[in-house]
Amino acid sequence: MEPTRVQLAYIKCLLAWTLFTSTLVLVLNWTQPIKHAGTAMGFGLVMLWIVVSGGLMVRYREVLLRAANRPLHGLPWQIRFVLFCTTLALIEEAITTSMTNSAPLFGLKVGQAYITAGSNYFDVIAFHGVSLFVSFFVGWAVLLTRWRFSPTSVFLLFGITGTFIEVVGFGVGHIMEYGMWSFVYGLMIWLPACAVPSDRPCSVPRWYHYPFAVFAPFAFMFLFPLLGVISLFSPHHPHIHFAPKALEHVPPPYR
Repeated sequence: MEPTRVQLAYIKCLLAWTLFTSTLVLVLNWTQPIKHAGTAMGFGLVMLWIVVSGGLMVRYREVLLRAANRPLHGLPWQIRFVLFCTTLALIEEAITTSMTNSAPLFGLKVGQAYITAGSNYFDVIAFHGVSLFVSFFVGWAVLLTRWRFSPTSVFLLFGITGTFIEVVGFGVGHIMEYGMWSFVYGLMIWLPACAVPSDRPCSVPRWYHYPFAVFAPFAFMFLFPLLGVISLFSPHHPHIHFAPKALEHVPPPYR
């Protein structure tokens, strides 16, 4: 199902706002080495994940959908959906972790500027991100089994969910980054939503199902309690892996 004209216009406005603000912040921090590095990493995320990866998803949607479904043919579409979303989330985290590890390109040590909780990719995906996102993807598989949300609606709704996660986790100031988070999170789930069978038996969502879908995925967090298990058996596992002195005057992490 293609986006409506209103949805398409709204997404274009979000993209324009994201590109404008990320470029503006980068320029304003140009003369401050540590802040410049941090914002440049965020800008790299915008360009590599939103512009390049998102552009490829849109341009080669049918090709990518066929390639993704071929090795998983025969599995229930819900399982394929969760695996597809998880794969895209792993790619997004690979980009963010690479940005954190790019600090030497700006004349800094790794950890003086960063956009992830650590520099080790496997630690980031297991303890700080993707392990939690899988439960949200399962939640959306259940929602899509029950209701016929369009892929564009899924994109926008999960973008709101992602913004809520960032605001709760890292501060209310991140609500100003709503445009960026809409794409960061929305692109994890949009293409898999396009692969959901359109002829599945389900109901058309009513207006109140849309706000419900923003928060419903949190109800599935119990399915993948890895972060909670870590807190019990490894209570000293750091929330941020970088030494406090190295973080002076560094903006809050994107993860």
